[in-house]
Amino acid sequence: MRYLIWALRLLVFVVVLMFALKNTGPVEVNFYGDHVLQDVPLIVVMLVTFVVGTIFGLLLTVPAALRRRREAMRLRREVERLQAAAAGTTPEIAPEAIAPMSPL
Repeated sequence: MRYLIWALRLLVFVVVLMFALKNTGPVEVNFYGDHVLQDVPLIVVMLVTFVVGTIFGLLLTVPAALRRRREAMRLRREVERLQAAAAGTTPEIAPEAIAPMSPL
């Protein structure tokens, strides 16, 4: 299975490389406020767009990853507590952990 994944990655890389090599012509890039870059190779524009999109995509996954990590830690503590209870030794649990104190 590992070799199949690497073969697929290699195939995608070769296809993208061939596409990039066919699109090296100069283009002009227009920004807001009449700022124009002249004669930028299209391959550079595509690469920058890909990198920026990848960064934004990764940033969108950060909250979900943090949430999963927090949930895993909570479940790990719960398992440890249950294992300690099954072994007959109950760890000291603060009353606030069972029922949070309410403000006055």
